[in-house]
Amino acid sequence: MELVEKINRLKKERNAVILAHNYQLPEVQDVADYVGDSLGLSVQASKTSADVIVFCGVYFMAETAKILSPDKTVLIPDKNAGCPMADMMTAEELRALKAEHPQAKVLCYVNTTAAVKAECDVCCTSGNAEKIVREAFREDDEIIFVPDQYLADCIAKRVGRKFILWKGFCPTHVRILPDDIAQKRALYKNAEVLVHPECPASITSIADQVLSTEGMCRYVRESNGREFIIGTEIGILHRMQKENPEKIFYPAARRATCPNMKRTTLEKVLWSLEEMGFDVAVPRAIMQKAQTCLQRMMDYKP
Repeated sequence: MELVEKINRLKKERNAVILAHNYQLPEVQDVADYVGDSLGLSVQASKTSADVIVFCGVYFMAETAKILSPDKTVLIPDKNAGCPMADMMTAEELRALKAEHPQAKVLCYVNTTAAVKAECDVCCTSGNAEKIVREAFREDDEIIFVPDQYLADCIAKRVGRKFILWKGFCPTHVRILPDDIAQKRALYKNAEVLVHPECPASITSIADQVLSTEGMCRYVRESNGREFIIGTEIGILHRMQKENPEKIFYPAARRATCPNMKRTTLEKVLWSLEEMGFDVAVPRAIMQKAQTCLQRMMDYKP
């Protein structure tokens, strides 16, 4: 409790807002002003009067917050909290891919670095990817979709078109196996299976619903169902249970935990506010290009 009191006191002194991603540790979610997905949090922060944003997530998320709030100080409590998927593609690699397909438009998942976003035409989340593909591109457009091959495959099947892919993936979501789903279904016969589109096709093809994290939270809140098997990073179960105390949630696989999302602790949040670290900076030239890419995404609601 002393830690939380110190964090709250410093938050007021710094005129700061604390954002926590759905996959963060429960105690970090509980001390946050807002809990949600990466884009939703960044948009929320840009609308506040806070001078300082403490982003409890992974680095590309803090970069996104900085791009959308360039005049605010954006801090990340652990600068080594990276996203393996985002690190699977560099700006140089994307430029080389674009050179191979000079007529193609480039769509990037939000799970990319600012430098990669600066090379893209439009960004997307798992929640609005289908809408963007349908509405932001012509039917005859060639589309490079990076970096997540599984999200791209999922959207390709929904919209009935092919993409030029990159072999990126989320190491956490590929830990969920078909046997995990089968075993949970056998144990909890009345439970619906909800999985994230970052999961491989072997998982999304056997789920009842394929939804983004915010889509999952909205679905369970509005559903008349009482039991749910959740196929994404297990941190989200804390928020779901907190928002729906009368419902029951089962992780599809407890091994589906992201070590980088768990790097942020209350002690690091306190340190971040005390020392104003680690400051997230994005070069101006990259920021301006990435801002255009992100703004185009924000024009399409999930």
